[in-house]
Amino acid sequence: MLIDAEPFAYRQAAEYLGGLDADWARHIAAVGPCRHRTTPGREPFEALVRSVAYQQLHARAGDAILGRLLALFGQEAFPTPTQLLTADPAALRSCGFSASKLATLLDIAQGRLDGVVPTREQALDMPDDELIERLVTLRGVGRWTVEMLLIYSLERLDVLPVDDFGVREGYRRLKGLEKAPTPAQMRALGAAWRPYRTVAAWYLWRA
Repeated sequence: MLIDAEPFAYRQAAEYLGGLDADWARHIAAVGPCRHRTTPGREPFEALVRSVAYQQLHARAGDAILGRLLALFGQEAFPTPTQLLTADPAALRSCGFSASKLATLLDIAQGRLDGVVPTREQALDMPDDELIERLVTLRGVGRWTVEMLLIYSLERLDVLPVDDFGVREGYRRLKGLEKAPTPAQMRALGAAWRPYRTVAAWYLWRA
């Protein structure tokens, strides 16, 4: 199983990154130990639906949408793909999902029933690139969304979301640059942070 995130690994990662140069060392010393929190028990289907709820929204707005979604089904457990597919679209929209997000939601649900979205057990045995390639075929699911699944639900230690503004802006601040690097430049820079790019992203988010 490709789970590799644990406190010891975070300490190793921080030591490695802090040894790269004075900027990294200073920043890591200021931030302190990596306290990256994962959600390891979450199924990929649920993780993807949650990501859709939070897309382009503040955390509190995403929390509210998810709260209304759970209340709609009157249960503590997360709704199943079949429940989402058979629910009244108007009721789902009333939770706060836009038309495009609702279409994505239903495509993810259908993708789980069709086997495109793997179970957690299956996903744990899949390499990052294979999982990304499979899941971005779903409507409205981009590389960043799958990377969040890899980082938080599957606890992968070497994922760098180069399309994430916070990561690129964090690097700009870390290095005192006038402009943040492009995604392509970020990918090239991140090669030096292997095999701890998830922890590097965590520190850059805090810059």
